[in-house]
Amino acid sequence: MSDTKKYAFGMIGLGVMGRNLLLNIGDHGFAGAGFDKDAAKGQLLEQEDKNGNLKGFSTIEPFVASLSTPRAIMMLVPAGKIVDDVIAELTPLLDKGDIVIDGGNSHFTDTNRRVEYLEAQGFHFFGMGVSGGEEGARRGPSIMPGGDKKAYEVMKPILEAISAKAEDGLPCVAYCGPGAAGHFVKMVHNGIEYGMMQLIAETYEIMKNGLSLDNERIGKIYEEWNEGRLKSFLLEVTRDVFKYKAPDADHLLIDDIKDEARSKGTGKWTSQVAMDLQAPIPTIDTAVAMRDLSKYKALRVEAAELYGKAETITAEDTEKVIAELEQSLYFTMIISYAQGLHLLTNASVEYKYDLNLAEISKIWRAGCIIRSQFLYDIYNAYTNNPGLQHLLLDAGVAKLVNEVAPGIRSVLSKTVAAGIAAPAFNASLSYFEAFRSARMPSNVIQAQRDYFGAHTYELIGKEGTFHTQWVPKKTE
Repeated sequence: MSDTKKYAFGMIGLGVMGRNLLLNIGDHGFAGAGFDKDAAKGQLLEQEDKNGNLKGFSTIEPFVASLSTPRAIMMLVPAGKIVDDVIAELTPLLDKGDIVIDGGNSHFTDTNRRVEYLEAQGFHFFGMGVSGGEEGARRGPSIMPGGDKKAYEVMKPILEAISAKAEDGLPCVAYCGPGAAGHFVKMVHNGIEYGMMQLIAETYEIMKNGLSLDNERIGKIYEEWNEGRLKSFLLEVTRDVFKYKAPDADHLLIDDIKDEARSKGTGKWTSQVAMDLQAPIPTIDTAVAMRDLSKYKALRVEAAELYGKAETITAEDTEKVIAELEQSLYFTMIISYAQGLHLLTNASVEYKYDLNLAEISKIWRAGCIIRSQFLYDIYNAYTNNPGLQHLLLDAGVAKLVNEVAPGIRSVLSKTVAAGIAAPAFNASLSYFEAFRSARMPSNVIQAQRDYFGAHTYELIGKEGTFHTQWVPKKTE
């Protein structure tokens, strides 16, 4: 391949995601250059490129020089300081008008800072969420760009070509909004993902320890569920996990995996900003907390000896409980989406993102980790009512929720009686019960606050704030 060839797109970071995304770009006829200080990664890129469209570099100067102008360069490197280090190394080699894209999972506040820094130097910059894992990157991810809209318009043909396509053929990429909107949307996407993964794990707990089902039966249930209204990528993954045996093993690998969950922080970020924006997301919060609790394995083992283990669920009809469990997962999946979308609604106002939730749900329908059949219902809800303040206020969604709510109430009554943990199930149902309450018991809290701190309260049907001396003052 001639060294004088110019490439339309540059990728910094040729790990699994960066390399696969660049191979995807090459498959669609675009000439791309990849940079990684590990020369072996650039060589692997060229070996896997079947179209002769890609070239790897291990030094940054010739990589930048190989790109056609205005240059378009994407970084797919770990979030944090390394992104700033790459920008510091890259920018002296760029010309004004060049485009820089951060395709990693950067915190949205870091993206805000980088937007200001790079724009001040005359560069176009946007943060872009990419979901779908290594297979999505290779065959078609869901892409969430935000920031410099002019830069996005330049990149739009490439991004639409490489993105996943939904059942209606529409590309799963759309401009999310200004500033760090793209990375914020991806962060919330990941929070929803945390919630859904915990919810599926709780169905496993209930089936395995509550109903004493074996792995084969559990795997078949996940397969059956995935053929119905629960159809989703995460259920596909779970179905496949319950089929896999390690080479030469006589049992499923899942039984050998330690019950300590790791995380990269995006779920925690979602919970933190939700509290800042006063958008309650207890299902997602609980999922983050349970990953943290799982890490205290030694303490849990000690506690198990002290308190004993859970009982099995007493049920005359196991199949009925399984049917109710399917209803429970559908109910809680809806709640997880609803909480995440409500957070996006609040963020759109606070940060002036002007988010289009119909567009966002549209681009999540394929390619991404949280893709599911239900996203078509979400897309329809926000398409029919772009000003919808909360997903649970859509009449169509309300009908679905009302149909399955009895199932989760029944399941949770059984898990509580048996002492089986289902924290995200409980958080989801409690959120729903409170959300549908025209009058919450918060008036008691306000009275308490006024009693001990003179924080005042408001009265029904009366303007102003009020304070009461709740008990007579003590006299000398």
